[in-house]
Amino acid sequence: MFLNKTLQFEIVGDDLISRLKHTSVNLSSGGEVIVLDTGAVIDCEAEAMLQALHSRSTGGLRSHLEVLAQKGADRFMEKFYVGYGHKSIGDCGTTTVFVEGVSILAAKAIQDSPLYSGQEASTRYIDFSNQPFIDPTRTPTGANLLESQRKIYFEAQEPTRTKLRKQFPRAEGEDEKDYEKAISARAFDITRSLLPSGASTNLAWHTNLRQAADRILLLRHHPLPEVREIAKCLEEALKSRHPNSFGHERYPETEAYQDVVSGGYLFHNPTSPIEPVVDFGKIDRGELERFRSLLNKRPKKTEIPRYVSQAGVLTAEFQLDFGSFRDIQRHRAINQRMPLVTADLGFNLWYLQNLPEEITARLPEHLRRIGEGIINLRIPKELAQYFLPMGYNVSNRFTGDIPASVYMIELRDTRFVHPTLQRVAHHIGNQIADTLEIPLHRDSEPGRFDIGRGKHDITLR
Repeated sequence: MFLNKTLQFEIVGDDLISRLKHTSVNLSSGGEVIVLDTGAVIDCEAEAMLQALHSRSTGGLRSHLEVLAQKGADRFMEKFYVGYGHKSIGDCGTTTVFVEGVSILAAKAIQDSPLYSGQEASTRYIDFSNQPFIDPTRTPTGANLLESQRKIYFEAQEPTRTKLRKQFPRAEGEDEKDYEKAISARAFDITRSLLPSGASTNLAWHTNLRQAADRILLLRHHPLPEVREIAKCLEEALKSRHPNSFGHERYPETEAYQDVVSGGYLFHNPTSPIEPVVDFGKIDRGELERFRSLLNKRPKKTEIPRYVSQAGVLTAEFQLDFGSFRDIQRHRAINQRMPLVTADLGFNLWYLQNLPEEITARLPEHLRRIGEGIINLRIPKELAQYFLPMGYNVSNRFTGDIPASVYMIELRDTRFVHPTLQRVAHHIGNQIADTLEIPLHRDSEPGRFDIGRGKHDITLR
């Protein structure tokens, strides 16, 4: 009986899924913005309305459902959330947006928020040989410059795998499939350095209505034209799908201020030290001592309580390749700015040491031609980022409290993390452990090749 019910549900479910009407807006690059229709009878606007009514009445959910059935959520959301500016109502309804066929730079811009939740296509598990590359100039010169990078990325794949198989031969008893997946993942770790930062990717963004509107305000003033177009399409798609939650009034002074924010302060581009340097000047040592027993007793895989953040913040400065910055940016609890991708700090040494010799022999000339091509395009530094490989080092600086910083270190100082980021996390961790005497639970062999990496992919069975 149970199996019959399950089968019936699956058949009906398939039919329902095929009838869902997702909202899509096309991007000029060939990508698109898609707002997911979950098929919910009570959608996110109605859900927000119900929670808002709960804050002004003790009648209970059933009485609010009656109001919803009689009047709908349309006028309520338009009046109270958008019209009267009760922003907290927008926190109560969530939506999911899929943004496809946009540059990695644009994806980072969308994700550059402590409130971002979502996922992005991984350069550590996916072969990007056939991905479109976004050319902001839309010129033959720009296209040729990007295609030269696709060529070397593609040609580096098998030689890199061959080198890795010799360097890390399969041990007796190790599963061949897991081993080969781990080899491929490591090869992608190395060869992603050759991908231009303008390589296209897909991302998912799960957000509440308020955060979506606030984020779009910033994105529509972003220095990159691609991001501004995405913001316009996001707003169009979300307004079409949730028409009563995206009609906010625009204030000229606020819009003008966002141009100031994006114009001179968005990108972080000083010269950071090569080795991580941590400043503990804003840590209250006396307050930290109050938590000493708590810190010493903490077991593995356990986070430090958030209230320890009252002991202050630390600041770390370091250089890291742009490819690995994408991983540390995922730590929303530490405060960091987007780096400007340039060639000023050179190509990360780890990639030069791990690419096969036949590729490293070609690399100096390859990078020289990219540099010359960018000069010939006569484009501003913001657009030049699209043509620069992700193996180039960028300046990084983050500020974080102790719980957030320790969480980042313990998650990133392991054998399964990209080696360039693992090394940075290890150095910062050493300074925290030595200076603040905080015990850290870290991988005892962070540099070891582990075929367990081959099991970390997400695949359908």
